[in-house]
Amino acid sequence: MPPAANAPATTSPADPGLARRLNAFDATMLVMGGIVGAGIFVSPHVVARHVESPAFILGAWVVGGAIALIGAFIYAELAALRPAVGGVYAYIRDAFHPLAAFLYGWTLLLVVQSGGMAAVAVTFARYFNELTGTATPEQAIAVASLALLTTINWMGVRAGSNVQSALMVMKIVAILALATIGWFAVDALGVAEAVAPPSAQGAPARGPSPAAFAAALVPVLFAYGGWQTASFVAGELKNPRRDLPRGLLVGISGVVLLYLAVNVVCLRVLGPAGLAATAAPASAVMRAALGDTGARLIAAAIAISTIGFLSQSMLTAPRVYYAMARDGLFFRRIGSLDPRTRAPAAAIVLQGAVAAIIAFLPYDRILNYVVAIDAVFFGLTGAALLVFRRRERRHEATPRLRTPGHPVTTVIFVAAFWLLALSTVYQFPRDAGIGVLILMAGMPVYLFWRRPGRSVVRWGRG
Repeated sequence: MPPAANAPATTSPADPGLARRLNAFDATMLVMGGIVGAGIFVSPHVVARHVESPAFILGAWVVGGAIALIGAFIYAELAALRPAVGGVYAYIRDAFHPLAAFLYGWTLLLVVQSGGMAAVAVTFARYFNELTGTATPEQAIAVASLALLTTINWMGVRAGSNVQSALMVMKIVAILALATIGWFAVDALGVAEAVAPPSAQGAPARGPSPAAFAAALVPVLFAYGGWQTASFVAGELKNPRRDLPRGLLVGISGVVLLYLAVNVVCLRVLGPAGLAATAAPASAVMRAALGDTGARLIAAAIAISTIGFLSQSMLTAPRVYYAMARDGLFFRRIGSLDPRTRAPAAAIVLQGAVAAIIAFLPYDRILNYVVAIDAVFFGLTGAALLVFRRRERRHEATPRLRTPGHPVTTVIFVAAFWLLALSTVYQFPRDAGIGVLILMAGMPVYLFWRRPGRSVVRWGRG
């Protein structure tokens, strides 16, 4: 049987449980911090390569934002139903089976979260060297940044959240500065003509095919991804049933507005052809506006965004491994708390160590290995709401917050991500196959942890 719904771990004086020290503002900053990384400074270029019309470029970001908002309502309702440690892990566990939840945590630790953190840490190192003019090995900077954030989060959820919130505010300021400076300081036509190739200048925009628009949605959906990780810290929110839904809805709405502002200014400054031809559109906008100073400012903004993403990841993901250990599906030590800070210190160190190791690996292709797997778990989480809604007619409590348009909107959300998974398998069969192998490798590991005679830290209704 799955652990009791809505239940934190049974506590004792020796095991007081996670510290509930976060509020709605912290939740909002965590949601936004999980989404906004370096991608928004680059991904508009990828979208413009698939669709040439400004209307369809912006339309792709609007559709992606709408799907993200549907997801926000779904996850908000799930948070109201299951305000448990581990977030998505708990939703999948209680809706389906502990095996499915374990496989989610398994892929999160080995590739999805740790691999993403490693890649972002190396990206931070590159911009750090560019800003400082040094030639420090990128892996050394990446490991140092991971070690620093591991130490900060070991000091407790309040310390980690304060750093994360400060970095997120700085990211918001940087994006607003990009949009404002680009809008007022640049002659749009002149820059567009300078950036776009001669063959593209003045070319009439045409509507994309359905396949091209679907391809444009892939980078958009990934740019909007990451908000689900805020649910991992539900056990440390003062009022998770109220604060996490608020954080999800306000945070994702804010990111949609920020992303649309970036795309509008990129189109105004570069034009659709120039945007498609520029691999670093944010840098092109700022360089056109302020010269080399603008390029350095955008490099600083990207460095802040990357370190902010790392901070958010280091704060949130270890709570999943902590929940797995408390369910008896991982090393018992990972389910322990620091007696002073009440933070899952061992899980935090584990996350930092795995990400640091991966930072030394050739990581150019490994993220593609689990794109399909990650999308499958997004869809599975949406499907969990369908399961809980069916159960509520029998014995589940009805939350005050309900997903608008359910079940139609929920099915659209699930279908969008499962179609994304299928599309990834079709486009990258070899990479996706490796992702499937990583996933399948978790099954015997699960059976090992569930073998008869193993002691389990039981979850109660305390």
